[in-house]
Amino acid sequence: MSAPLPGVFSKALSAASKAYDLPTADDATQDLIRTSLADLQNVNARVLDLSLFSPNETLEDITTPDLVYLFVPYVIAEVLGRVKALERDDRMHLLQQAESKLKTFIFTLEHYNIVPEDERKLHERGTASIPDPARRRETKIKQFQKEKELKGRVEALRKRRNQRAAEENDSPNDFDLIGSLLPAATATSDQEEDVETDEILRETTLILLRLCYAKAQAELGSINQELDLLKSAPPEPSRAPADASDPRARHRQEQDAMWRIDTPQGSDANGPLLDPDGKPLRPFTILPAGAADRARLQNQVFGPGHNLPTMTVDEYLQIEKERGKFISGGGKASESALTESEQLALDAEMDGTAESERRAEEKRLKDENWAQYTDTHARGAGNTMNRG
Repeated sequence: MSAPLPGVFSKALSAASKAYDLPTADDATQDLIRTSLADLQNVNARVLDLSLFSPNETLEDITTPDLVYLFVPYVIAEVLGRVKALERDDRMHLLQQAESKLKTFIFTLEHYNIVPEDERKLHERGTASIPDPARRRETKIKQFQKEKELKGRVEALRKRRNQRAAEENDSPNDFDLIGSLLPAATATSDQEEDVETDEILRETTLILLRLCYAKAQAELGSINQELDLLKSAPPEPSRAPADASDPRARHRQEQDAMWRIDTPQGSDANGPLLDPDGKPLRPFTILPAGAADRARLQNQVFGPGHNLPTMTVDEYLQIEKERGKFISGGGKASESALTESEQLALDAEMDGTAESERRAEEKRLKDENWAQYTDTHARGAGNTMNRG
């Protein structure tokens, strides 16, 4: 005899909730995820066999206890997203399965008109497709406010239905919220809820479905982006051994083995070369150990067509300086240095030397030339600036 449907669904949600905050890569987490996924597949198959939902029915035709099973595709998609996949093809397959379940969940809610039209328009277009940053930010704010409003209404309705259950978990996840909608394990068919409690439960379920609808739309956008990245990623390198009959493949394999730094070389090549953190455990050489190979590689450094420098940097700068490409002088050193006239007068005052007599004669000729210039030229005659 198979277990009751609410009990199987509750068990699957409990396992998914336990794995919610655990590291995905841990084996214990993956065990919980596999257990939850197996129970969810069982629940999904039984829901289809029982035909709980028909396209010919309306929302009013679905009973309140059956509404909770509308969450099954959404929960399956969430659990599939946490399955560990080491290969790209496996990850793409899981994402495509989750995408299909999310689309089924979204379509079903829209078919029964559970989500209002304004919320559909708000979430059906992803924010990533909005080119205007201001509109994109405004849309994100509206989506966040709507989700916050729905969370508050769900929590308020849960407290009205069962105050103690709401207080046991201060921050329940989606799996906890969905599980709280299921009947208690100790409940019997004679312990039917009254009309008021049934109305509160129905309202809570519908609001939580709208909240998961918004999350499903956002998750669908993330899945599409990840699928695009995986499809555009370069193909994984082939790890097949080189064909012995292909000399080029054998040569490439030999070259790769020669340049690998984690390949043991020499007589002390015992044990691993690198530790798990990537630190060398012993000395190693990147170049081959043979002298002939070393000489061959050294001769390949400067091959044909390689232009060697013809002069040093200092020689090049000296040539440029002689061409007049550099301007020397200026600055504070030039400001404090003596002018040509001052230096000439200072050198002329050095009595008793031939240099002082030569400099004194240069000063006398300069003064005489300046006196003749002032006699033949009126003061200011050479100033041609600012004349109208």
